[in-house]
Amino acid sequence: MVRVKICGITRLEDARRAVDLGADAVGFIFYRKSPRFVEPGHAAEISAQLPPGVCRVGVFVDTPPEAIRRIAREVPLHAIQFHGPYLPEAAGALSDFKRIGVVRVRNDILPEQWQPYRRHIDAMLLDTYRRDAYGGTGQPFAWQHAKQLPEDLRLILAGGLGPDNILQAINDVRPYAVDVNSGVESAPGVKDANKLHELFQQLRKVRRDWQRTDRPVFPIA
Repeated sequence: MVRVKICGITRLEDARRAVDLGADAVGFIFYRKSPRFVEPGHAAEISAQLPPGVCRVGVFVDTPPEAIRRIAREVPLHAIQFHGPYLPEAAGALSDFKRIGVVRVRNDILPEQWQPYRRHIDAMLLDTYRRDAYGGTGQPFAWQHAKQLPEDLRLILAGGLGPDNILQAINDVRPYAVDVNSGVESAPGVKDANKLHELFQQLRKVRRDWQRTDRPVFPIA
């Protein structure tokens, strides 16, 4: 059962719509340079009005573990997504949360991008490389690179996913989960209701038996 995360949430109405349609997780971006940045207090207000079975994921870029933990308690968060170069020890220091490592794919996936962190994370997210952006690029990478990762490494696929290509991505890569952001937006941080409906309409073809649970099942059941 492929899981679905809708990332870049900045508005309660978008979070509610995504959850009502079938999102397993919502992502809050705590990177101030991102056009989808959300203040922790506002993320907490949104989080308080979502069902308990929805995973709240915090997206961080080069943030010290102490600062991550402070925000994670305020929202609160279930999972931490690490962008940028980070030390395995940083992920290890947050072992009481589910942890998602990120590899930004340019021309290849190098072992040194994921091997040092493997025992410190619960899933690996693959996203498209762009020098000036950490996610939300709207551009897919060559999906065949995903096959370089070990089969037992839980894979979350991101990068330019939307209603038009989500089924092809799932069929080609067979990921544990997909992470959708700009592909369902009308503007950065503003989700488009029609695009969200179209996305989940496509996803129903491969999630026929999906049901909401009373506890978060992302990034692991």
